[in-house]
This record gives sequence, C-alpha cells and structure tokens, in this order.
Amino acid sequence: MLGSIEVGGTKINCAVGDEQGNIFKQVQFQTTSPNENMKQIIAFFLSNKVEAIGIACFGPVNIDRLSSQYGTILDTPKLAWRFFPFLQTLKEKLNIPIELQSDVNVAALGEASYGAGKNDRTVLYFTIGTGIGGGIVINKQFLNTPQHPEMGHITIIRDPSDAKDSDCPFHTDCFEGLASGPAIEKRFGPNAKNLPADHPAWEIIANYIGQGVYQMMLAYAPDRIIIGGGVMNQTHLLSNIKQNVIKKLNNYTYYPALTNLEKTITAPALGDNAGLIGGLIFAGQIKKGL
Repeated sequence: MLGSIEVGGTKINCAVGDEQGNIFKQVQFQTTSPNENMKQIIAFFLSNKVEAIGIACFGPVNIDRLSSQYGTILDTPKLAWRFFPFLQTLKEKLNIPIELQSDVNVAALGEASYGAGKNDRTVLYFTIGTGIGGGIVINKQFLNTPQHPEMGHITIIRDPSDAKDSDCPFHTDCFEGLASGPAIEKRFGPNAKNLPADHPAWEIIANYIGQGVYQMMLAYAPDRIIIGGGVMNQTHLLSNIKQNVIKKLNNYTYYPALTNLEKTITAPALGDNAGLIGGLIFAGQIKKGL
C-alpha cells in the first residue's frame, strides 16, 4: 500500500492506493497552519499504514535531495508555512520512505503515467489557477535538477490595450501576474468563473497563456502539452490558446508534435486527481529506490 499527499494553498488531500494510480481511500483538509495540518496528515497515515509516501507540494519548495533543507517550503506568500520543514517533520513522525516534489511536477507525472500523456515520452503540464506553474516529465521521470521550474514567472509581452497592474509582487509582466485567477479578478473585474465567454479579457488571457505555452514548448520540445487548473474551466479558452500558439509558431514545425497542435495541446485526463495519482506513482518509485 502506498500514500500520496497533495499540499495546496487552500486544501490538502491525502490518499492511500497503489502504484497503478488506483485510489482506495482519501481525505481532504483545509490548509490552515503547519501545526494543525501536520496533526491531521500524521493521524491519517497512522490509521492507514503505507510503505512509502510521495508528496506534491505548493512552492516554492526545496526539492534538492542533497540539501540539508530538502523538503522545506521556501519564501511562500502563505506566511504560516514560510520555511516550514514539511518533509523532515513528516519523516520524523512516520519513519517510512517519503520524498517531496513540486505539485505541478507530480501532477505531470500522473498525467504522463495514466492520463493524457500516457503514450508520450516528454510531457509538459501547466496549471492555470490561483497561481501558474509548470512541470516536465521525461520517460515517466522527473528532471534530475536541484530546483523545480518556475514557469509562472517567465516574461509575457503585454497586449497594447492592457495597462493594468500585475498581480505578482515580484514582476510587472510575468505569466502568473497577468493570467492567473487572482490576476484576472484584480485586473478585469469578477472572478474568472463569472466572466462571460464573450468578455474581451478572454482574448487577452488566451494570448498570454499562449505565449507561456509557446515559450516553454520551445524550451523543452514536449510530445504532449497539458493545460489544467481552475481558469481552464472556461471551455472556450483551450481552443483560443491553441490558435495563439499556432500563430506564434508561424509554421515553425521542427519536430512532429508541432505539426498537429490541435491534438498535442490537451486538457488533463485525470482532472482534479492528477496530483494524488502522481503522488502514488511517485511513492512507488520511492519504494523501489528510484
């Protein structure tokens, strides 16, 4: 039996299952404080014994296995969690193999293993929601790097009609600051889910997301590009993003996946369970010593 933990900015999901991604039992808590949430997580896994746990954690977070700070949440806007040693605290209490990765990397692993990218070698996963993040998985493995990508902070070229302030405290023109859910709400009025489909903001947002996808597509040359997150619940948005990427490529189809972006760029197949399923697969790799 394997365990999975998905630590998000608003909620924490814990699950027990197998390395084929089957979830047998799960529970959800609101993200409050390390003191309260760690008690809930530990109690769940003391009652549901597992052999290893894979963690998908919001960032920025230290994923360097050689670092003394491995598994520590870094300079997050969630002040209660800033510099909290998440992984170390859990290991001390449960005394089983446990590893940690960024939430989007783990979701990418889930989709690459049993979701929209299961038949592909290189899978790029974006989440467009409260924040914007990106993960990359190659041959069902994370990139062997000491830091996780921060794709949400790449530079975006503004639409000439868009002069409103970025929602990012660090950058004036970054992907997350211009196209995340809070950025849409701050800059265009209602919550993204309440903006009508014909609102002019969506053309601007599709352009921004298209830019982000285009840049990371050229950086990693993925076989599959998966775009999820709450903002993508606007069903008209995916098609507009594809058209923006196609326009930016301008027939520069230097490898096969670029010749049919209508098929290459997709929605997640695992929905909200991508992170939990990815955590189970991650736990299976941990158990095998991978």
